[in-house]
Amino acid sequence: MPAVTVSDVSTLPRVPALGPADLDRGVRSVTTAPQGYEGEGFPVRRAFAGVDLRDLDPFLHLDQMGEVEYAPGEPKGTSWHPHRGFETVTYIIDGTFEHGDSHGGGGTITNGDTQWMTAGSGLLHIERPPEELVRTGGLFHGLQLWVNLPRKDKWLPPKYQDLRSGASALVASQDGGALLRVIAGDVAGVSGPGSTHTPMAMVHATVSPGAELRLPWPREFNALVYVLNGAGTVGADHRPIRTGQLAVFGPGDAITVGGNVSQESRHPALDVVVLGGLPIREPVAWAGPFVMNTKEEVYAAFEDYQRGRLGVVPSDYVPHGSLPGSLS
Repeated sequence: MPAVTVSDVSTLPRVPALGPADLDRGVRSVTTAPQGYEGEGFPVRRAFAGVDLRDLDPFLHLDQMGEVEYAPGEPKGTSWHPHRGFETVTYIIDGTFEHGDSHGGGGTITNGDTQWMTAGSGLLHIERPPEELVRTGGLFHGLQLWVNLPRKDKWLPPKYQDLRSGASALVASQDGGALLRVIAGDVAGVSGPGSTHTPMAMVHATVSPGAELRLPWPREFNALVYVLNGAGTVGADHRPIRTGQLAVFGPGDAITVGGNVSQESRHPALDVVVLGGLPIREPVAWAGPFVMNTKEEVYAAFEDYQRGRLGVVPSDYVPHGSLPGSLS
């Protein structure tokens, strides 16, 4: 169950009604995310695997982290690692994660919070569960999205946005059967708190069993729907979709998502993330944590990292289980 919810959706503003002249976007493809492990060993689904970057532009990569119920001692994160040339958007649906970077950004995000990190010209970064979660175990579920930066913005100074759960704009579908949490962009007449260099929108929607969401969507944006959990349909032709699958839509004015009447007991509704953005349409040279426009720029990023030009681990960083000044 997502941490951010409301007891009565009838109190929320509604998605504007669409007319017969508004064109439903057709579904171009549905793909299934392979499962794997990231960082020190936390489970992920690679949502964009097998999808052409031209269909994803301006997005690059999406990991669904969990959903997992950790036992004591099991929670894992990443070690310090570099980024350059893009933005990371980490959205925690349930649980807690700590973030830090070599420019002093970071903090703890939990239960509906979002961390928006513009890597820009480059930095070092770490993500890890808090020590309390490592000690006790518990639920962890989130997303990390990579958003490309246009050439003109790849050398911006690193920046960090701490978006608390209460800042997300909430709106209900026309029939009141879906709750939308707008994290970024202008959607259905409301604006999310995220400030983006590339025009885009990001929405977490919970669609009740049997309900249908018909969401107006900017014609100039691409459109993607990824299923976090549950089963339902996408498009006006009601194409089936389920947990861990991504739908890529074609052109049009509206995205349609429906929730199956019958859902599994662990997840009483269909949860999806809806993404779209204005394609950048620039060359992409990508290797590991660096996303640039040319191979030469990627080689330079690796050299800068090796020479310490992307920053150093902060002197006050304390690994879990260590005390300042200890040898562990």
